[in-house]
Amino acid sequence: MNKWGYISIFVLLLTGFNGVCYSQSTSATPNKYIVPMCKFMGDTIPCVQLPTIYIFKPLVFKNNKERDEYYKMVRNVKKVYPISRDINRIIIETYEYIQTLPNNKARQKHIKAVEKGLKEQYTAQMKKLTFSQGKLLIKLVDRQSNQSSYELVKAFMGPFKAGFYQTFAGLFGASLKKKYDPDGEDQLTERIIILYENGQL
Repeated sequence: MNKWGYISIFVLLLTGFNGVCYSQSTSATPNKYIVPMCKFMGDTIPCVQLPTIYIFKPLVFKNNKERDEYYKMVRNVKKVYPISRDINRIIIETYEYIQTLPNNKARQKHIKAVEKGLKEQYTAQMKKLTFSQGKLLIKLVDRQSNQSSYELVKAFMGPFKAGFYQTFAGLFGASLKKKYDPDGEDQLTERIIILYENGQL
């Protein structure tokens, strides 16, 4: 059997268990499931959109500690990644809005209002983050916005506040200037994010 034969059987298996397909029917009837159709080599066949599945080389852990660290990273990504996406959305919305304001005074007033709103919304959530989750969030903000946290604070709040927050982060061994490196030290994190985004974790 050639490859098209295998593909046809696979598609029929996928659709067959869900009910009956009619090539010419357009109206749903009880106990029957209508799927999209397409023309292939002059025939009308079911057309099913399969999700993308990412396959990585299996991880090999040297010991239980390394395995535990991996699953800790998975938990951290699941907790922090949605926050980084929210931050990126807020950055984009804020930037687009302040471009419509007439002068710098109005822009600064809006930025202060946004800063106040962010503190009210996220302070309690941020306090619950562990140190490793906080450091991960700094990197994921860079991943999402393609700018480090330091650059973002500097752009929106000025160099003084950026320097203050960077100094404060430094007291805890962190850096707002930390860049995300998906091909280097953050390769495993990138793998986890891809799987998480695709619903494979």
